[in-house]
Amino acid sequence: MTKKTTLEYRMMQEHNRLKIPDSKLISGSLSGKYPISMDGGKTTIFISDKSKEAETRERYQLQRDSRLNFFVKKPKT
Repeated sequence: MTKKTTLEYRMMQEHNRLKIPDSKLISGSLSGKYPISMDGGKTTIFISDKSKEAETRERYQLQRDSRLNFFVKKPKT
């Protein structure tokens, strides 16, 4: 890669950064998010829409169950 193309690439990245919404640039921000405790307080998930709490809990439980079933030894038939 030559110097000229590297400079052009950097300028292109800066231009694209201006198009990204501010909410996505704030990494790790919890403002405006609601905490949901799972597994008796071992896991905390933050969601932006409080009305989707039940859906999030159900989805988390399904993912957790599928991961546990993958590691359980199955009897040979």
